[in-house]
This record gives sequence, structure tokens and C-alpha cells, in this order.
Amino acid sequence: MKPLDQDEPVIIVDEKNNEIGVATRKEMRQKRLIHRATYIVVIDGKKRILCQKRTLKKDIYPGMWEIAAGGVVAKGETYLENAKRELKEETGIDCPELKMHAEFFFEDEKNRVFGRLFSCRFSGAIRPQETEVEDFRFLSLKGLEKLMKKEPFTPDSTFIYEKFIKDLLRQNAL
Repeated sequence: MKPLDQDEPVIIVDEKNNEIGVATRKEMRQKRLIHRATYIVVIDGKKRILCQKRTLKKDIYPGMWEIAAGGVVAKGETYLENAKRELKEETGIDCPELKMHAEFFFEDEKNRVFGRLFSCRFSGAIRPQETEVEDFRFLSLKGLEKLMKKEPFTPDSTFIYEKFIKDLLRQNAL
């Protein structure tokens, strides 16, 4: 599917992550429907995390930094299928083995999502998708925390950082 396709059908779920229907991406955003999404943290050989700055064309949180690749799970996809597809589309990384760390619910005034957090180890060239990624960089934990104080990060990135990633990085569990 083409990036930012507002007519893309996405899975809609209830408060317990049970599938209850399908809506277009546009309808899901307009009505703030609960949907599924993936978050894939990429760690390089120096134990640095890949951070991406979203383009201004994104339908939610434009121009903000995030600490994970990923996206909305489309109709007919599993979380894992979506994670692999989104990782490849956004970064050019084809990671056959993704490690699943957590499932969580996140909501703010713009977004309600059941997410799954995955990680991937990768050392190689990143090929960012121009329509979705404006900038990217690999950062140490200290570098990430410094950037988070200086630049706006997506609220869901801040949530998964505080709830999961900070501890997973310190424990070398990613």
C-alpha cells in the first residue's frame, strides 16, 4: 500500500483488543477509534537505538521524533507481519527475527492504540522512506535522553520509552 493512504482499511478493536470491525485510516483518526499498531526498536552493534524524525506529511504527530519504526496494523495483517513490513518500508531493514517484548494500551487526545513492542538488532545501511522519515540517527541511551529533552517526541514514543525501553536498554534485553 502507498504511504499515508487515508482509505487503507485498518483493524478496529475494543478495550480488550478484540477485533470489532474495520475502518479506513481516515475514519479511525477522525473518530479516534482503538486500533492496533507495531513499534520496532532497532539496536545497532554499538547498542545504540535508531531514532527517526517523522515528516510533516504524517497524519498524526507530524515533525516529531520517535524511537521506533512501525505503524497501524492493516486489515488482514498480524502484528508480526505488520512489524516486518513497516520496518522494511521505513528503514529498508529486512529483519527476519523480531523479538516481541510487550503488548500495551496507549491513549492521548489524538490516539488510542493497542501496541506491540518488538526489537531488532541491525548493523548496516539505513534507507529511510522519504515520505515518512525526515531524519534519523543512532543514539546511545544518554544521547537519546538528551535529544528527548531538546526536541519533541511522539507521546507514544515517550510512553514506551518510560514504561519499557529505558529498562530494557539498561538490562541489555533488547
